[in-house]
Amino acid sequence: MLTRRILLRAALAAAAALSVAPLRAANALSPEQARQFMNETAQKLVRVIDSPDPQPTKNEQMQEIIDRDVAVELIARFCLGRFWRTASPPQQQEYVRLFHHVLLNSITGHLGDYKGLTYTLGRPAPGQGGIEVPSVVNRPGQPAANLTWVISDIDGGPKIIDLIAEGTSLRVTQRSDYASFLNQHGGKVEALIGALKQQASRGG
Repeated sequence: MLTRRILLRAALAAAAALSVAPLRAANALSPEQARQFMNETAQKLVRVIDSPDPQPTKNEQMQEIIDRDVAVELIARFCLGRFWRTASPPQQQEYVRLFHHVLLNSITGHLGDYKGLTYTLGRPAPGQGGIEVPSVVNRPGQPAANLTWVISDIDGGPKIIDLIAEGTSLRVTQRSDYASFLNQHGGKVEALIGALKQQASRGG
């Protein structure tokens, strides 16, 4: 269950009950601003994917994009759900670090699968937790994928907070997976940290 796709893997790849810090009001960001941000981010992703640079360089470039344009810590806290409150500060810090590591590995480990990717963006609209920007992603020899990017104003700037792939929220799915795992392990966050360490060591 811990090997399920993490946010964004599908593209390179009920948030109402947040038990963590709330998102900043999405109305601070207009639909057109969200669409422009997503278009610029997508262009950067495509450039890295299609670049002839060696893999280590691409990995560094992808990490820069993720750190700048994705609300990784907020997503990590959402995915841990109510267990965030039971984790000690050192556990919280280690969990977020590992979540970031696994997310990056899950993306960079599949960059070659998305070479030649093209996309079109649809009309953005306010949604639950942010502005939803629909897109159609095309890969050579593969069926088109319908992806909706959820963008919110975080600390004064737009960031990706979720990806809805064919109608399924990836952060909600990940949260459900983590909750199931933790319930099976007595609610011990340390058990999840151990599983994420193993996943990180396998490269994804």
